[in-house]
Amino acid sequence: MEIIRNEHQEQAWNGYEGRHWATHQARYDAINSGFNEALLAAVRPGDRVLDLGCGNGQLTRLAARRAGTGQAVGVDLSAPMLDRARTAATDEGVRNAEFIRADAQVHPFPPGGFDAALSRFGVMFFADPVAAFANVRRALRPGGRLAFVCLDDARQGDLGAVFAPLATHLPPADTDGTATGEPLSLADPAVIRAVLDEAGFTDVSCAPRQEPGIWGRDAADAGGFLAGWGPVRHRLAPLDPAVGDRVRSALVEAMRPYEGPGGVRLRIAAWLVTARRPN
Repeated sequence: MEIIRNEHQEQAWNGYEGRHWATHQARYDAINSGFNEALLAAVRPGDRVLDLGCGNGQLTRLAARRAGTGQAVGVDLSAPMLDRARTAATDEGVRNAEFIRADAQVHPFPPGGFDAALSRFGVMFFADPVAAFANVRRALRPGGRLAFVCLDDARQGDLGAVFAPLATHLPPADTDGTATGEPLSLADPAVIRAVLDEAGFTDVSCAPRQEPGIWGRDAADAGGFLAGWGPVRHRLAPLDPAVGDRVRSALVEAMRPYEGPGGVRLRIAAWLVTARRPN
């Protein structure tokens, strides 16, 4: 029986949040795929690759192709997204990708079983980040590589400007999102370095990076999608439905400056983090 310690995230990603991501697989990939190549730079032919918080599995499948004769293993808490990941791997003919429902913080990975560990916005949600990264370090061979992207402060990209108008419609949030297990928990590079150092990694590098993602065909499409995104829906849930209508309209209007021939493009601000298990 799989051990799950991160119960809050397990509930979220097997509830509405996970179903939303699974249902909108192509959309989320269009939003986040600009970071793929930077992460895949850590993968070499023949590598055994671990993808942490793999979600719908796009990065896992790409890593499997890059590894060639190697293998990629995607790990996530979300059963709905893992179902999508397995289906996509079958449809795309990717035979060297495997997907496991597990809590990376405590899962008994084979010691030294991987050459590289990657994550595309999956590591911010660890309930105990030091324990989780220490477990990942043990799963890497000596000299094994870690590469992940995590969210930077939203004000560094376009999301801050898009969300700013919501302050007139919504009560203040309970948190600023920087607490352990929240989306901005690793937004400070000093925190990243402290966590990875305590977890036993070396050669830690944090590089700011912004990549555009496609959020919708036009402002109406993108705004409607964002209104259904888990964090927004969570804040709207206890409020009058009329507030939800106003928030949706505000998001549509906020998206208009970012419309273009290829759709609505917003820059996501992130940290590209690389590190290594000591030899």
